[in-house]
Amino acid sequence: MDTPHTSVGHLLREWRARRRMSQLDLALDAEISQRHLSFLESGRAAPSRDMVIRLAERLDLPLRQRNRMLLAAGYAPTYPERLVDDEAFAPAMAAIGRVLTAHEPNPALAVDGCWNLVRANAAIAPFLEDIEEASLLEPPINVLKLSLHPGGLAPRIENLAEWRADVLERLKRLAAASGNPEVAELEAELRAYPGRSTGGPIRHDYSNIAVPLRIKAAGASLSFISTVTVFGTPLDVTVSEIAIESFFPADAQTAETLRALAAARASPETIAAA
Repeated sequence: MDTPHTSVGHLLREWRARRRMSQLDLALDAEISQRHLSFLESGRAAPSRDMVIRLAERLDLPLRQRNRMLLAAGYAPTYPERLVDDEAFAPAMAAIGRVLTAHEPNPALAVDGCWNLVRANAAIAPFLEDIEEASLLEPPINVLKLSLHPGGLAPRIENLAEWRADVLERLKRLAAASGNPEVAELEAELRAYPGRSTGGPIRHDYSNIAVPLRIKAAGASLSFISTVTVFGTPLDVTVSEIAIESFFPADAQTAETLRALAAARASPETIAAA
């Protein structure tokens, strides 16, 4: 039997509060009476499977949380959750690989719902130079821990305070939107890391657009802006949580350095040495 904290009624109230919707708002959106919704939330009525799905959709729940609500109501989950090495996941991984490769010579990586690395393209190599804390590169590699840990990339990030604030804000929003306690735990851990900038004030041309990443790599000071892409209309939990972060050079020097690094990787001497 469900406890009050795992009942479908509790989950409805919790997510309605997260979405800042009143009972009346949700009832109107779901085309049911407020009285019926009140009964569902209090446990005086049991929702049908279709009703659970309808309310989950109106609350814009992540697929993982929709499955959780279905289980709480006594129904089997609707959305499968495959491992990334599952044979059925191969088409998605192939698509991710094509996107990452197409982005070269610029760096790009794919992460799961907790920002653990799923795959990266060859251009990510300069980011992984001189990592003092070797454990950060042991699977599963958490990209955000690697970014902000004092034994990771943090000492080489020139606008660390600015970048750290942006990362933590992103995690805060993700934790609220996903309801994933692992994301909230990750945010708390990263907030405990030191966040002092490694240099003076950073001036850039993207102040009113995006926070850049300024990092020392490949013997140069590289500057990037990034975008995050997700799958459209996913039907699998794992697919729904995968995001691809693509980095773009924010200045001509960075673009030229990336092109030179790509040419070096493709040279016969480099291939022979590998």
